[in-house]
Amino acid sequence: MPIQFKCVTCGQVLSVPDQMSGKRARCPKCKAIVEIPGNDPVVEVMPVDEKSSNADVIDYEIFGEEMQYVEITLDPHEMVIAEAGAMMYMTPNIQMETVFGDPSAKQTGFMGKLMSAGKRVLTGESLFMTTFFNSGQRREVVAFASPYPGRLVPMHLDELGNELICQKDAFLCAARGVQVSIAFQKKILTGLFGGEGFIMQRLQGDGIAIVHAGGTLMHRKLNAGETLRVDTGCIVAMTSSVDYDIQTVGGIKNTFFGGEGLFLATLTGPGDVWLQSLPFSRLAGRILSAAPQGGGRDKGEGSLLGGLGDLMMGDGN
Repeated sequence: MPIQFKCVTCGQVLSVPDQMSGKRARCPKCKAIVEIPGNDPVVEVMPVDEKSSNADVIDYEIFGEEMQYVEITLDPHEMVIAEAGAMMYMTPNIQMETVFGDPSAKQTGFMGKLMSAGKRVLTGESLFMTTFFNSGQRREVVAFASPYPGRLVPMHLDELGNELICQKDAFLCAARGVQVSIAFQKKILTGLFGGEGFIMQRLQGDGIAIVHAGGTLMHRKLNAGETLRVDTGCIVAMTSSVDYDIQTVGGIKNTFFGGEGLFLATLTGPGDVWLQSLPFSRLAGRILSAAPQGGGRDKGEGSLLGGLGDLMMGDGN
């Protein structure tokens, strides 16, 4: 039997399945978050304090090992935002909509949307984001796939100071209420030689965001003053309390023949950092260097005959 209750903010009478008793939902009319009561006659329900809960509370499950996907379960009237092209599948009552700019940002008019979209372009992302809204009266599912081999990492922003700084292409999806904006590197040298450039992504809110890391993930909690020196491309994310800087590798032989470039990133605590073992730039570089069309050299998979061996074994083009 459906539960009927009245939103005290706007007076709208809402009806949800009885299995949602005790959970939270967002009023589709005034967008206030309310606690769903028990299966009683129509009652008024006070909205939840927006300061303590601004994002939808979503359920998720991650599947797979190297090529993972995340399945997100949405209660009625809940919504998830995602990068364009990330969706894998969804159930019938999920309503998909392409939005100009950040759908979680509190913006007014076309100029506000234009500013939000412009910031996304600076981070190398699309002008548009996609929203997935549960328009039905029961729980629905939508899934998103990782773009290349690696790990999907759920970030509970309410446990991370409500803010996370991540590399430009790490964000995959998040609950409605999580804002995706840009974070500028204030130090000029860090921006020029820090691998990720002047601009990184900033995720703000108190909901759950899913980010992607290439290869194997390493999570480390740094104490105050503790420093970690890392390859600049291996940074996935860090809390806003972590100081991000760069320093030279040191030594002429290390600089020219060490293969790590001129600079390393230094991450200084306190705070959490997440690193990836296989940055996409490294993966793409290896593939490109091995492709004959890109100037690479076919090594014949160890065969002494090289290309002739491929021809004899049927692998030649």
